[in-house]
Amino acid sequence: MQQIRVLIGKEFRLEWRQRYALNGMLLYIVSTVFVCFLSFSLRRNQLTPMVWNTLFWIILLFTAINAIAKSFVQERSGRLLYYYTLISPQKIILSKILYNTLLMLVLAGLGFTIYTLVMGVPGQDMDMPLFIVNLLLGAVGFAASLTLVAGIASKAENSATLMAVLSFPVVLPLLLMLIRVSKNALDGLDRSVSLDEIGTLLAIDAIVLVLSILLFPYLWRS
Repeated sequence: MQQIRVLIGKEFRLEWRQRYALNGMLLYIVSTVFVCFLSFSLRRNQLTPMVWNTLFWIILLFTAINAIAKSFVQERSGRLLYYYTLISPQKIILSKILYNTLLMLVLAGLGFTIYTLVMGVPGQDMDMPLFIVNLLLGAVGFAASLTLVAGIASKAENSATLMAVLSFPVVLPLLLMLIRVSKNALDGLDRSVSLDEIGTLLAIDAIVLVLSILLFPYLWRS
């Protein structure tokens, strides 16, 4: 655990030195929400709960991709070789996933706050605790799955294109479940209706985490 804490601290220091990346993600969230506000302010009757919900998760998805795509790209080959001589690959991938999870939790919280302040909340029956739990599960799922995909894509020359291609089939089932649960929360349905989807989200997060620990050592040796 000491090595994982040191690696997470290193990630925070790198992010702080390159504050333009974090500022760029925040600017992306604010500008995208503002563009959505301008687009629907003239047609408020078209901003149904389903449209509101879908727009939010699309914004959060692309924010996650932009935030996590650089996880391994910013690491130089010499530094990776140095890590290889000191630390096990499981600790490398766990530290990356934990850091990206913390980053996604912050971005998801800020994104939801800005989105609700600007766009409002459709309906009066929204189950806020269920929506927040779904948001947390989504942030963890995006962080875990996209971190593994970023590690795979970093081994290719055109990593950005490969990241987009590989992340689509991995993230799509997760995104569909998140949209379904948040729609149930917006409609104020009983929480028992969403138990199966929440269980599926927990299973997806656990499967991706286990696969990362099992498969990353083979990728690390290459």
